[in-house]
Amino acid sequence: MQAIEPAYGAGTLMLIAAAAVAVLLFLIMKVNLHPFVALVLVSVLTAIAAGIPVGDIPDALAFGFADTIGAVALLVGFGIMLGRLLEITGGAQVLADTLIGRFGEKRAPLALGVAALLFGFPIFFDAGLVVFLPIIMTVARRFGGSLLLYALPAAGAFAAMHALVPPHPGPVAAAEALDADIGLTLLVGVPIAVVSWYVGVMLVSRVLGRRVFVDVPEALFGELNGGRDADTEGTTGTAPAFLTVLALLLLPMVLISFNTVLNTLIAARVIGEDATWARYLMLLGNTTVALLITVVVAILVLGLREHAMADITTILDKALGPICSIILITGAGGMFGGVLELSGIGEALSGSLSDLGMSLIVQAFIIATLLRVAQGSATVALTTTAGLLSAGAAQADLSSLQLTLMVIAIAAGATVLSHVNDSGFWLVSRFFGMDVKTTLKTWTVMETALGLSAFVLALALWMVA
Repeated sequence: MQAIEPAYGAGTLMLIAAAAVAVLLFLIMKVNLHPFVALVLVSVLTAIAAGIPVGDIPDALAFGFADTIGAVALLVGFGIMLGRLLEITGGAQVLADTLIGRFGEKRAPLALGVAALLFGFPIFFDAGLVVFLPIIMTVARRFGGSLLLYALPAAGAFAAMHALVPPHPGPVAAAEALDADIGLTLLVGVPIAVVSWYVGVMLVSRVLGRRVFVDVPEALFGELNGGRDADTEGTTGTAPAFLTVLALLLLPMVLISFNTVLNTLIAARVIGEDATWARYLMLLGNTTVALLITVVVAILVLGLREHAMADITTILDKALGPICSIILITGAGGMFGGVLELSGIGEALSGSLSDLGMSLIVQAFIIATLLRVAQGSATVALTTTAGLLSAGAAQADLSSLQLTLMVIAIAAGATVLSHVNDSGFWLVSRFFGMDVKTTLKTWTVMETALGLSAFVLALALWMVA
């Protein structure tokens, strides 16, 4: 659906967006209205207030909801199935024990974060988080304390890699718009992502984990006893080998890398767009297909070791029940963000900020941040900002390194201040069993620290480039 011609100026649209967020927070936090109902209601009211034609409002609501559900529902469904199989067979416990044995109890959060950084190179944020959930929960149950101590380092690692490092789509799209070198963006983005993660995520999560206690939610996987529950009664209790579990976790990573890496090579014209072999590998690397293949392999390798297929079907069916709320709320969050996007707030805001009279890298960060806060989608903020500044960057005759640093600055701005108009905010909130207030105090703070850390590093390099 095309963006609708803005009915008001940027200032008015910003006030409408701010009022919509305030009403949403009031309904959820004060009235205790269910988030799904509140999000849909506020989306309708925002569409009316923003001047979207009444006849177009149903399509505007469906735009963000369908787009988000299409990306999230299959991914979360297959991810929870895989997580459940790892959980009931003891695979998650085996991996957790091995990580803790290598790193030690005190370094368990660091171990999870480092593993997520490695897995996060080719795999998208939401897919990586879903696959890592059972390991995070298992480690958190074992050592106690706030779930945030273990969840934020891993989730933040996936967020850092997804936002800053090719071949993820955001930095690739920005690099293409600014005519920056993708290879150099990768070489610069990786160390900046790692340092930003340690400063903005690892250190911050230690403070947040001590101040905010979040218990391990039981809705997704249930209370376990040594990696077992009621679904596994009557089994021998033989846990799978560590290498088997590791191979299962690496499988979607390898498959998804086919898609992300080949997309990058095609964009760089290293491989032709019509290469049939590349298209087949990219199909295998589609996130949904990759997770489907992984679930099938997990059933064969883990499930059938101790269960009949009928029992496995029952186990997987039980795993899907608790995620209905997660999917619907996440989709409604996408609906709210989609309405803000279609209202034309991004176009109006970017037009009014086109000439701020400051350094290009600072402009990049500020514009991306404002667009991110206004309409929620990091991808929209990133691509819009890159397109807006592409002409100025070309006229400034920037070096390859400076263009790359602009990409990093835009990605940093598109990362900060994740809040209620961001579908990822709701995914984290539901997965970790946090209410809106707690998610704002933790996830939003951590995402902001991550983005600011990346921008400071990019700005420092810009000054000496």
